[in-house]
Amino acid sequence: MALIFIFAQSCNNKDSSHPVSASFESEQLVPEGFPLIQFPEDNPFTGLSYALGKKLFFDPILSRDSSISCGSCHLPGKAFSDGNRVSFGVDNSEGTRNTPSLANIAYHPYFTRDGGVPTLEMQILVPIQEHNEFDFNIVLISERLKQRPEYVSMAREAYDREPDPFVITRSIANFERTLISGNSDFDQYYNQGITSALNESEVRGMNLFFSDELACQSCHSGFDFTDYSFQNNGLYTSYPDSGRMRLTGSEADRAMFKVPSLRNVALTAPYMHDGSMGTLEEVIDHYRSGGKENTNKSELITGFELTGSEKADLIAFLEALTDYEFISNENHQPN
Repeated sequence: MALIFIFAQSCNNKDSSHPVSASFESEQLVPEGFPLIQFPEDNPFTGLSYALGKKLFFDPILSRDSSISCGSCHLPGKAFSDGNRVSFGVDNSEGTRNTPSLANIAYHPYFTRDGGVPTLEMQILVPIQEHNEFDFNIVLISERLKQRPEYVSMAREAYDREPDPFVITRSIANFERTLISGNSDFDQYYNQGITSALNESEVRGMNLFFSDELACQSCHSGFDFTDYSFQNNGLYTSYPDSGRMRLTGSEADRAMFKVPSLRNVALTAPYMHDGSMGTLEEVIDHYRSGGKENTNKSELITGFELTGSEKADLIAFLEALTDYEFISNENHQPN
């Protein structure tokens, strides 16, 4: 079953002495096979903080010229990705990397494709200060919000303070942690025991995906179809983007990027860190070829044999990871 929220009065628990808000824990239903969501001690779930974070997420007031919002690059109908090779910020500035989906972001151990941001609250600052995204300053955003009586009222109700940087980062993170996707046809088949949820082609594709020959699950494992590791998949012989090395300075991290989740993958094209592949067919052909030679290429990328019908089955399975309930959930749409 998909995540359900009951915005009862008991959700408005401001006691931050526990890592997980007890009221939220008792009133949520996470999908079968999913762990409970861990909310930070200083940011427990409340209905009020969720409502404030959702409003801010879809409000272009966060950008310098009030032209784009978080929701401009994270569209609910595309599983909170945007369908572009790279995103465009204020003044139509071109970004440098493909926008990842936010589905199940609550479970990620670190953030951005480099993995250099340790908390979701801190990640909120990244697009705000990037020149080719919001190109703004969170202190100045706070000053803007303080001129809006509705935001002042919501901030005081949710956090007992004005809409300052603390409130902005924590409320948006609170909303994003509710973006849980786990009711695809695969989930209904595998976790809920509904054998009719997958057709024969999708089952064959599933068996290929989990086979030793393809070994897709070596990196795309677990309930979220990612192990969150950093890998070089042989996309280029020489990468224009230095990847994780930009943070660590280590040659061993050159062109290493966080493994993305495959949930809703049929909706999140184009693919790769730079959006250079437009279809699932291209992605499969890349891995089937074994990729290009690169010093840091993963030892798991060795190539494999696949017939045309097997390729069609594999794509059918990947499409069965689409969670239509998630992308149409009214809780995820702008007000």
